[in-house]
Amino acid sequence: MFRGEHYNSLDGKGRTSIPARLRSVFIETFADERFVVTKGISVQTDSGELCRGLVIYPIVEFQALEQNFENGKGFTVSEKNNIRRHVFAPAVECNTDKQGRVLIPPTLRDFAGLEKEIIFVGMQRKIEVWDAKTWDKVCVQAEKDIPGDSAALAELGI
Repeated sequence: MFRGEHYNSLDGKGRTSIPARLRSVFIETFADERFVVTKGISVQTDSGELCRGLVIYPIVEFQALEQNFENGKGFTVSEKNNIRRHVFAPAVECNTDKQGRVLIPPTLRDFAGLEKEIIFVGMQRKIEVWDAKTWDKVCVQAEKDIPGDSAALAELGI
């Protein structure tokens, strides 16, 4: 499982190194170094600001997501098409080079506002990638949105 917050930077060509601790999970847990990078679901802050990030899925997890989505219910045809356009259409299969670097495509970098300082966030079976300043805003909003007195959280031991 992917865990932790790992700060890094983009070089002038839009390349970054996926932290070694996260790279090792691809092999140890998913038995495959390949992964997919795509747009994540945006977070809207209380002030109305839209925070955008990327998501990295191990290839097997992305394939399962595609299958679950196609077999899933609860979405209208229009909603399914919008999800396809947002998540599946811009998805890019990637590998790291010998130095552990990956080129994040310009369209995805632009979507997420990735400039120089970025953060990889382990989210169990996927990794989120945020601009470091945006991540701070997302964390503040997440703290506000967590229910303070929740039986469901207590049941989890949180």
